[in-house]
Amino acid sequence: MNPISLRIPLAFAPAFAAFGLACSSLVAQADTAPMVANQLTLSASASTEVTNDILVISFSTQREGTDPAVVQSQLTQAVNSALAEARKAAQPGQVDISTGSFSVQPRYTAKGESMKWQGVAELRAEGRDFDALTRLVGRIQTLSVGNVSYKLSREARDKALEQVSTQAIARFRSQADAYAHAFGFGSVTLRAVEISTGEGFVPPGPRFRVAAADMAAAAPPLPVEAGKSSVTATVSGSVQMK
Repeated sequence: MNPISLRIPLAFAPAFAAFGLACSSLVAQADTAPMVANQLTLSASASTEVTNDILVISFSTQREGTDPAVVQSQLTQAVNSALAEARKAAQPGQVDISTGSFSVQPRYTAKGESMKWQGVAELRAEGRDFDALTRLVGRIQTLSVGNVSYKLSREARDKALEQVSTQAIARFRSQADAYAHAFGFGSVTLRAVEISTGEGFVPPGPRFRVAAADMAAAAPPLPVEAGKSSVTATVSGSVQMK
């Protein structure tokens, strides 16, 4: 096999020389980098279950017709009527009211049939006053209940996260000391640490739809059971055993 030769123009010679020196320096550093010995990597977790203190009820309605303006007008009337009733029970933090999606879209039909339009409107009520929220279901007659769910308030979540984070850190330190002593070392020094937190998924509430006329007759409040959410903190990291 004939040897391969590469000619480098004199103008580029300094650059290639500098590149070669840089590579040599990196290789030398890699060869002389000290090995990390007696390093321990571990993780510890803590969790708690907290009763959900926020009830969320979503109301919705649908309308359909050949004229989109009529459909939109019907939805607007239904939402305005529901809002008027919901605002009577509104209290900041206890019963908060907000509107959801509002859309009117074409629904394509078979050839030869008139174009139809379908609209959807939503209203959302949430808060800590479960009694007022459940009674609101029987008072809103122009929208149907679409979904019932539960969650933790920010205050409850932050309190739980502080609690489990403190527990997870204590367990991490305790485990690190125990492992170090088991390996024959007297102490540890923290090298790196990461704390991650999370909230467990809450099973979805019952999904059902009730006709407006039926809701008017069903005056008793909606039965609810908040259940609990799981809040977790995990501490991961490494220590140097000494």
